[in-house]
Amino acid sequence: MAFIHENLARGQWQKLSLMEQLGNIGSEVSRARNWEGRDEKIFNGAVDRALELFDLTLQDSRWVGRLKEINRAREVFCDTILGGKEYKDTLKNLDKYFLDFAIAARIDKSS
Repeated sequence: MAFIHENLARGQWQKLSLMEQLGNIGSEVSRARNWEGRDEKIFNGAVDRALELFDLTLQDSRWVGRLKEINRAREVFCDTILGGKEYKDTLKNLDKYFLDFAIAARIDKSS
């Protein structure tokens, strides 16, 4: 299987905390938000990268007790990029949600 994030897929992802992982997913969510309706190729690339990072997070054995929560975030993201019919969410809201993880990871790293 080919990965977009080859180094992360080879084990680097598992060296990150959950906050860092979710913050990185949030970076791709933010990119998707920024390119939605402007450039389909760049938008789709950000979506693909976000989904791969979600999948790497779901495969991380440290988060066994959090899989339902992580999977639900992935489900909401998928619904949102496909029109938001089920959860009625927006990429703007998801961007805000994931930003908190990036901020928490940065605070944790600086402590």
